[in-house]
Amino acid sequence: MRLAGGDAMCPQRGALEHLTSRWGTLVLIALLDRPYRFSELRREIGRVSEKMLTQTLQTLERDGMVHRDAKPVIPPRVDYSLTDLGREAAEQVRALACWTDLRMAAIEKARQEYDAAKA
Repeated sequence: MRLAGGDAMCPQRGALEHLTSRWGTLVLIALLDRPYRFSELRREIGRVSEKMLTQTLQTLERDGMVHRDAKPVIPPRVDYSLTDLGREAAEQVRALACWTDLRMAAIEKARQEYDAAKA
C-alpha cells in the first residue's frame, strides 16, 4: 500500500495522522469502551488540555469517526461516541497499541543497542 505517491497533502496521510496522533489514538481507544461526556473523557485520557481534546474530537468528528450528541438540556450535556467507521478504526488502533505493549521489551532493547552503538 502506498499513500498517493508519498504526496504530503494526500487525504489518506491526513486521516492516518488524525487516527494515530497522540490524543487521537487515546480518544479512539477510550471510546471503544463506551460513550463519554467531555469531562469524563478528559479524566479518562489524562494530561490532555481542554483545547487539545476539543480539537482532537472536532477532527475525528469531521473525519466521521466520532459522533457528538448535544442534548438540549440545562446544564448542557454532550456525549461523544464512535461511529461504525470510528469503531472499525479504533479496533485497528487498539491492536497496534496492544502489539506495542507486548513488544516494548524488544523495542527498549533495540533502543539501548542503537544508543550504545552511536556512543
